Amino acid sequence: MLRENQRRFKFDWLIIIIFLLLVGFGYLNILSASHEGEITSYFNMSTLYGKQSVFIGLSLVLIILILSLEAKFYERFASIIYLVALLSLVGLFIFGKDVNGARSWYGIGSMTIQPSEFAKFATSLAVAKYISDLQTNMKTLKDQIRVAAIIFIPALLILLQNDAGSTIVYASFFFVFYREGLQQIYLIVALSVIVLAVLALKFGIVISGVICLIVLGIRYFFRKRKRGSLLQYIAVFLLAIGFSYGVKLFYQHGLKPHQQNRISIFLRLEKDPVKLEQMRKREAYNLIQSEEAIGSGGLSGKGFLQGTRTTGKFVPEQETDYIFSTVGEEWGFLGSSFVVILFVLLIVRILYLAEAQKSQFSRVYGYGVASILFIHFTINIGMVMGLIPTVGIPLPFFSYGGSGLWGFTILLFIFVKLDSNKINEW
Repeated sequence: MLRENQRRFKFDWLIIIIFLLLVGFGYLNILSASHEGEITSYFNMSTLYGKQSVFIGLSLVLIILILSLEAKFYERFASIIYLVALLSLVGLFIFGKDVNGARSWYGIGSMTIQPSEFAKFATSLAVAKYISDLQTNMKTLKDQIRVAAIIFIPALLILLQNDAGSTIVYASFFFVFYREGLQQIYLIVALSVIVLAVLALKFGIVISGVICLIVLGIRYFFRKRKRGSLLQYIAVFLLAIGFSYGVKLFYQHGLKPHQQNRISIFLRLEKDPVKLEQMRKREAYNLIQSEEAIGSGGLSGKGFLQGTRTTGKFVPEQETDYIFSTVGEEWGFLGSSFVVILFVLLIVRILYLAEAQKSQFSRVYGYGVASILFIHFTINIGMVMGLIPTVGIPLPFFSYGGSGLWGFTILLFIFVKLDSNKINEW
């Protein structure tokens, strides 16, 4: 009995410490980005940092609740949790509230709740449940289609609510499938699709077709063990041409003007440098201000609450999607590196523990957690620094918002609970 009680409280404290550091440091930056004038109370609910302090307090309550439940609870009720998450997404089409052009929130008094943040951990549980129940290794097409459907349904519902940023996150499950035995050909196809899309937009269909023809020709004539007939290679080439043409059509007629402009700025599709700069100033104002804020921080930053661009409110939405620009300005390269190291350490630790799990359910769920955090971290920081096109997704545990903080907290601490059944020394 004593050993059982000790095991219940033997959680991975490295993950917990990193979580607390990220949340605490994130709060300081939210305070800096959102305060106006003298700070009289850290719990002033008329301010964003006051609300965030309440969100943090409630997240600690959530942690206690999550860790108090038996680990088997999450596996046993994974399907029900997933169905509830889907119903909450469907309900948005009827009861949802429009915010910034996206119908992704429920309005509860003065507060809003975003179900898509909670759908991530629910989908992770559902994927882990399906794969572990069938003991599948993702080799058969039937299993691949069924698992893909688990991902596709919530992703589609979120996309229909005009929240493309949250939809992209569901691509992170590709890493989970690859770990569980998905054939390497899918990775090759995924990378090829990305490269073809960029080539088609940047250089046109003819150039992308020529490059594709050269690559296929080299593969066909110089590969020692030739697999597939010439007709198959021709079919792949024609498919690539058709895909390139489809990308151009989708870019011109399927995307909204602001989405086209973001891609155009990133890939420099506009040939006239003057027009490109004008477009950049008009469409990428947030990004320009973010880059200038980060660049002005230097090595050690300007100091807490001393960032002129942060306190001057030059960067729109700085407390949410662009919170990392506050870190860059006020804490400099050293502070930014500290945040990056914390995220990398957290993701690596989760992967390490996931590989050490005894149950397939816990391992798959652990990979889901790491993949989601990796995509959010990479896209958000890459966006803020201008390395990738602007996509509106938050920095986990760091950006302002109750739904995001609670969703990521639940996502992470379910794994902490699952891992508590098997603790490993680093």
